[in-house]
Amino acid sequence: MVRKAANVLSVVTGRATAVLAVIGGIALMSLVLLIVAGVVMRYAFGQPILGSNEIIQLAAVALVMSALPYCTSLNGHVGVDVFDRFLGYFGRRAGDVLARCLSGWVLAVLCHRAVLKALDAAEFGDATNMLGLPLWPFYAILAAGTGLVVVIFVIQCLDVILNGVEQ
Repeated sequence: MVRKAANVLSVVTGRATAVLAVIGGIALMSLVLLIVAGVVMRYAFGQPILGSNEIIQLAAVALVMSALPYCTSLNGHVGVDVFDRFLGYFGRRAGDVLARCLSGWVLAVLCHRAVLKALDAAEFGDATNMLGLPLWPFYAILAAGTGLVVVIFVIQCLDVILNGVEQ
């Protein structure tokens, strides 16, 4: 029963991860285009793009937080296995579960705070200084990315516990 639920959850998170990865790809391409246009406008024509720094900073948040679940699901993060030989099979599995539990807890706190901040920003109309861009969508992307990573960590912990699969 638990394995079937984990498989269904895995499919759902896979789709959500793909959607966020597309958003991250769009943010990356937008950043590249904006930076190229900004450099050309500034140095070729002497006309810098007004507010480009604000746009770049917000797009970078969207890029990183939407790509984080994809990277996590592929186990693309840097891992150090210095003590693997000494820990043995069960020690490595316990370390995998412990690392994911601690990381998940920290990201869950960040997700909770981002949700609250997004709601506040939407309620009070928080916006950037120069261009007046609303901030709540970027807090929402931060919350979605970290929340999805927490779910992925839960699935990976179940996988390690039930199947002994090394992540």
